[in-house]
Amino acid sequence: MAAKGVRRTSGTIRDFPDFDANQDAETLHKAMKGFGTDEDVILDILAQRSNDQRQQIIRAYKTVIGKDLTEDLKSELSGKFESLIVALLLPPARYDAKELHDALKGAGTSEDVLVEILASRNNAEIQQIVAAYKEDFDSNLEDDITSDTSSYFERVLVSLVQGNRDEGGADPSQAEDDAKALYEAGENAWGTDEEKFIAILCSKSVPHLLMVFDEYQKINDIDLEDSIGSECSGSLQCVMLAIVKCVKNTPAYFAERLNGAIKGAGTDDNTLIRVMVSRSEVDMVQVKAAYKEKYDETLHSSIVGDTGGDYKDTLVKLCAGDN
Repeated sequence: MAAKGVRRTSGTIRDFPDFDANQDAETLHKAMKGFGTDEDVILDILAQRSNDQRQQIIRAYKTVIGKDLTEDLKSELSGKFESLIVALLLPPARYDAKELHDALKGAGTSEDVLVEILASRNNAEIQQIVAAYKEDFDSNLEDDITSDTSSYFERVLVSLVQGNRDEGGADPSQAEDDAKALYEAGENAWGTDEEKFIAILCSKSVPHLLMVFDEYQKINDIDLEDSIGSECSGSLQCVMLAIVKCVKNTPAYFAERLNGAIKGAGTDDNTLIRVMVSRSEVDMVQVKAAYKEKYDETLHSSIVGDTGGDYKDTLVKLCAGDN
C-alpha cells in the first residue's frame, strides 16, 4: 500500500541562534593561522550553521579577511574531511550540479548519482540545478546526459531533467486508467512497453501517482516495485524504482541509500557525504526515523560503528545524535 498524505519534513541543521558571520569568519581564520589547523573549530562552526548562514560567512570572510574561505580551507584540509567541508559551503543547487557533473565527466558515468539526484528533487530544485550547472560548467545538463547515457535510461533522465512534473492533485478516474495502462504495458504484455512507464512515472503528480500505485495493487495484487523488478533490468530498473520509492516515501529512499553506503563492501564515502549534506536541512529527521524503522539501528550508531576517518565527527554533527 502506498503511503498517503503530505509529509512534514524537517532537517537536523537549522539556523544557528545568535549568529554573527563576521565573528565566525574571524574564528575560522584564526583556526587556520600558524602551525597546524584546528579542525575541531572548523567542524564546530560549519557543521552547526545552516547553508544560508555559511554563505554569509563566506561573504564575511572575504570582507573581513580579504581572502576566499573555500580556497583557504582547501589548502589547509585534506581527504574526506576536506570534501565534506567544501560540500557544506556550496549552495544546494550548485552542490547537486557539481555532483552531476562529476558523475557525467569522471572516469565512466556514475549512473547511481544521476538517479539519486534527478529522481528525488522537485521541479523547482531541478530547474535551479540546471541553471547552476550551466553557470558553473558552461555546459547544458541535458546535452551532457544524452552524450553519456543511452536507450530508455537516457529518456527517463531527460524527462526528469525538464523539471516539469505535474504539480496538481489526484484524479481518481485517471489514476485507475493509468494503473490499467501500466498493467497492460508490463505484467499483462509480451515484453514491456517502457514508453508507457516513462510517460506516467515521469510526468504525473506525486498525489496522483500515489493513487495510481494503490490502484495498480488492486488490479494486479502486486506492488509496482515488484513489477518493475521483474519487467525492467539494469539502469532502467534502477531509475524506475528510485522514482517509485521517492514518490512513496523520499526519506525512506535516502535511508536505504545511507544503509547501502555504510553497510556495503567498504564504505561508499561519496554517497554518504552527498546524502548527509543534501538532506541535513531538508528531511534528515524523517530519514533517521525511517532508518531506525527499517534497519532496527539508529543512523547515528551506524555512522559511529561503521565509518572511520577524519570526517566521522562531521557526519555525526549533521546527523545530530539519536533524537
